[in-house]
Amino acid sequence: MNSKKGIQRFPTPRHNHATCVNTAMHQAEDYCNRTGVRLTQLRRRVLELVWSSHRPVGAYDLLEQLEPKGRKAAPPTVYRSLDFLLEHKLIHRIDSLNAFIGCNQPGHEHDAQFFICKACGEAAELIDPKVERALVKDANQLGFNIEKQTVEIAGLCNRCHQGRKK
Repeated sequence: MNSKKGIQRFPTPRHNHATCVNTAMHQAEDYCNRTGVRLTQLRRRVLELVWSSHRPVGAYDLLEQLEPKGRKAAPPTVYRSLDFLLEHKLIHRIDSLNAFIGCNQPGHEHDAQFFICKACGEAAELIDPKVERALVKDANQLGFNIEKQTVEIAGLCNRCHQGRKK
């Protein structure tokens, strides 16, 4: 990740995803300890599942992964955990996919841009203040007040693009 702009690149073939998950969990624990909010066992598990890959994951997919053997978990259980994680900026919601992805700068108020690969489904987060300022400037010229700003860009990651060239 390039901290200057908050760039999280698409994973490379040699990517060790366990490092991403461990870092995210440590950052979440630190944030919760600093702010005095509780990262319950269920919230922690939902966060781990959201971070289990670089693909946005839907609530019902999370629900299926949470179900204990033979018992059905209730959807409100997952939604309450997701609401907590969103409220405390530990995850993002990808509106176009109705799915969630881990946040690279947890606990910090920021607008983000997401690049979503249409082939493999992976997503990368970019936090670029220049993009945010440009949108605010254009909105002001239109007489529009932005309340929430998330940019979602669909295309192909380099790996999938290279695979299609062959």
